[in-house]
Amino acid sequence: MGDGSPAMGDGPLIEDFGQRIGRAMGWPPMAGRLAGVLMLSPAPMTLSELQAALGASKGSASEMTRLLITNGTVERVKVPGVRQAGYVWRDDAWSGCLQHQLHQTEELFELARNAQERGPHLPEAQRARLRDMHTYYDFMVRELRRLLDEYQRLHNG
Repeated sequence: MGDGSPAMGDGPLIEDFGQRIGRAMGWPPMAGRLAGVLMLSPAPMTLSELQAALGASKGSASEMTRLLITNGTVERVKVPGVRQAGYVWRDDAWSGCLQHQLHQTEELFELARNAQERGPHLPEAQRARLRDMHTYYDFMVRELRRLLDEYQRLHNG
């Protein structure tokens, strides 16, 4: 597959990704480092290449690629002439990340709606909390959808 790994001088930048993006996204530092490696890689990388670039176990590299796929930033690709799957930073990774956040928020909005429907028998203080939860997630879903649309317009030019 060729060496898709970033240049050796990118080590400090990749460590910075591990600390900062990992912490900001609530990911383990290894997921942040893997994100940095793939973002800076000029070509798809196999799990073995990621494992070597990160000094990680196969299980850890596999788990972190799954996490980044779930979060919408990385995708698994078939690379012609290579038996192992390749992993790449998605061209629309930030849209994918926002889509993932929207999906999570929609799930919580559904919970809020369901809880509010099932809670009329609760005391007023608890009903008020459920109303606040519903109002919050209703607002967040609408705004995340708007932000996603706006970002996609900017990204797609």
